[in-house]
Amino acid sequence: MLWARWLVLLLCWGATSSERQEEQRDGTPARVLADARRQRSRPPVERLNFGFVPAAVYDTHAYYEPGPIGIFFHMVHAFLYVVQPNSFPKDLIVKVVQQNMGGIKIEEWRKPDNVVLLLQWIYYETGFIVCGTIGIVFLLFTPIIGMCFCVCRCCCDNCGGEMHQRQRKNADCQRGFFTASLIATSIFISLGILIAYSANHNVSNNIKYTRRFINTNMRDLRVFANNTPAQVEYLTAQYTTAKHKVLSDLDNIGPLLGGRIHSQLEKEVVPSLDTALRMAGAMRETKEALENVSSSLEVLQEGMGKLGVSLSGERASLSNTLSDPACTNGAVSPTCNTIRSTLSQLGINADFSKLPDVNQALGNVNVILKTDLSNIVQKGYTSFNDTPKLVKEQTKNIVSALPRVKNMLDKISTEITSFAKMFPVEASLANFTIFINDGQKKIEAFYPQIDQMDFYRWIGCVAVLCMVVLVVAFNFLGLLCGTCGYDKQATPTTRGCLSNTGGNLLMAGVGFSFLFGWVLMGIVTTLFVVSGNVEKLICEPLANRQLFQIIDTPFMVHPAKRNFLPGMLFQNPNIDLTLGSMYRECHENKGLYHALQLETMFNINAFLNRTVYNKDLANVFESVQVDLRDITLLEQAGRDNLLNFANSGVGQIDFQSYLAEVNKGVTLVDLLSFSTNLEAQADQLPRGALENALKGHASSIRQIHREQVVPMEQAMSVMSQSIRQLQRTSSDLPVKVTNILSAIDAVEYLITHNASHVVKQETKAYTDTLVGYFQQYTTWVKRSLTAEVAQCKPISNIVDSMEIVGCSFIVDSVNTFWFGLGGCCILLIPSIIFSVKLAKYYRRMDTEDVFEDSSYPWLVAL
Repeated sequence: MLWARWLVLLLCWGATSSERQEEQRDGTPARVLADARRQRSRPPVERLNFGFVPAAVYDTHAYYEPGPIGIFFHMVHAFLYVVQPNSFPKDLIVKVVQQNMGGIKIEEWRKPDNVVLLLQWIYYETGFIVCGTIGIVFLLFTPIIGMCFCVCRCCCDNCGGEMHQRQRKNADCQRGFFTASLIATSIFISLGILIAYSANHNVSNNIKYTRRFINTNMRDLRVFANNTPAQVEYLTAQYTTAKHKVLSDLDNIGPLLGGRIHSQLEKEVVPSLDTALRMAGAMRETKEALENVSSSLEVLQEGMGKLGVSLSGERASLSNTLSDPACTNGAVSPTCNTIRSTLSQLGINADFSKLPDVNQALGNVNVILKTDLSNIVQKGYTSFNDTPKLVKEQTKNIVSALPRVKNMLDKISTEITSFAKMFPVEASLANFTIFINDGQKKIEAFYPQIDQMDFYRWIGCVAVLCMVVLVVAFNFLGLLCGTCGYDKQATPTTRGCLSNTGGNLLMAGVGFSFLFGWVLMGIVTTLFVVSGNVEKLICEPLANRQLFQIIDTPFMVHPAKRNFLPGMLFQNPNIDLTLGSMYRECHENKGLYHALQLETMFNINAFLNRTVYNKDLANVFESVQVDLRDITLLEQAGRDNLLNFANSGVGQIDFQSYLAEVNKGVTLVDLLSFSTNLEAQADQLPRGALENALKGHASSIRQIHREQVVPMEQAMSVMSQSIRQLQRTSSDLPVKVTNILSAIDAVEYLITHNASHVVKQETKAYTDTLVGYFQQYTTWVKRSLTAEVAQCKPISNIVDSMEIVGCSFIVDSVNTFWFGLGGCCILLIPSIIFSVKLAKYYRRMDTEDVFEDSSYPWLVAL
């Protein structure tokens, strides 16, 4: 087992627990680290692609389908269940074995405990005892009954030995009944022969399958031995994947670590700079609004003067027109009076001459805008966005240390490779391969002997079946000769030779039945007791894995070893490793490392802490120092610019006076409506000069509205929008500016004084990311060792193959053989009875009954 131990030591090197993290190098307990992880979740680590471990392909498919003979196997299993319906006596076997570790002693069985065990065992074996007893009775009494039968017939002329047949009216009916019964019995015996012969032949046919199982299992063991070193080498080689990723991240420490710090501070910095940038936009909008108010005010003040003159002239002209003598006419006079009463509405409503100008505020804003606040804020953005560049400049020592780090990582890789080569794995596996090859050659050397032994076995079983075939042959020949030679007109004393031969053949079958029956039953009983118990006590518990539970019972195999498997492999019987658990893991094609629970034996964490997590490499990671005090978000010019804007005088504008005037109409009345009404009233007058004059005035009023009022209304609309915008902008403007400056001061204070916490936090996260690559490697190694490296499916295949060969090929066939042969033996009893009875009707008698009765004319004729 030396090779196995070397293999175990090899497979343990990469074991690590992904759940247990190493303690900090300064001695901080792992529980404190767990609390820290609860406070701040670990950053996401980029998943590394370590590829796929070279997989081993195994050829053995430990599965057997018996085919049509499986029906007989199920019949035998059902019969054995009827004979032995009790569950597997696991506890009883354990007690028996443990109490007889030192050997079976007769005097020990006289103890009460052992007597109870013996009675329990007898109770379990009741079915086999009863059937075995029946077989022994058959074995003993068959030759005795046969001898008595012969003596009775030969010496006493009894038991059918008297050559005299009494005539009965139902003789034909009885002969037909005995003939049919013997035929049915012989057919069933023939079926039993066929069942037994099929089982016998099945063993010979399965020998080639046994060879195939041996060849494929040996081939799988060679694949296992040859593939394991390549898998281990692949595991060690994949360390370079983590190493290259760490070197790449260290080389790009500026973008990576700086990007992390930038992302953390961005949540505070960017909103404050955004508000300052929006205030710069508000300054430009304020200037535009002030310019709009100033220009609109000039337009309105100038327009109001012109509009007043135009309306006054039009009002005087219209008054003169209404003074025409035509208006004194009785029918026209009411209309003229109505028009005359509305002349006072032709006047100006809004007065913009008293509104103060905004030139002072506009001048202040123009002076403020000479300083480009947007450019200053963009400089702040740029300064903050240059954090990765700043980090790169301040971590040049890390980049310059890359060759030293690379040497450290190469040293770690060398130590891992050296550790893997500490054990003579290749030599051990080469020896194991030689052992397999030699073992296969030795097994193959036995193939001729096995074939010869199987031939002898096959001949012996055929010879046994030929005994039954001989009886059946005599039965069928006797039936054939007796039936063909039987003549109803012949008397018992005048029966023909063919009929007499049939009766003699039937009696010969009876004689061979007595001669061979006890031998056959002895064979059946022996095979039944032995192979039946093998099926119930070994094959069935092996199929449902209860046999492993017995073997894995503590102190079962050795009184001083709790678990025999780890005690045998590792000289440590206290490891919780059982044969059943190992079989289950191997049956699922898990790795041998996981199946043998090597993590309980080897402290690989110490090795990994000394190599992958070495202190020199950790010191390089912890030497990262970043200072962000050079970042300037807003220059002093930008601060002064904001303060000057707050004091620009925009908030001192009399917005209510402006809004009060712009909310008024330009004129007292809508000139369009006035002119429309004027035309309507003119239409009521008689056609003439007065009507035309009034319509001319209406047209003049429309022209005044189009040329003077409409531009003024547009200017008033622009003024209204600009005034409202200025009102919104100037609302609490000093407070807004103060808040912006306070926010920027707070962020700059954070960057200058408190950013060290963020820097440390992100530096720790960056370091954790680098360490996480190694942890991914060790976790991948553990997972690969568990499921992919040295997959031990061949071990479970060997167990399954042994179960198939031993139970399905041999035990099931042997059970089917005795089942068929036993049925033949049981059916020999009715065959003897029916043959003796039927022979009377075919053999030539010495005497016969004579009757003088007309109902038997052939007797009267005699």
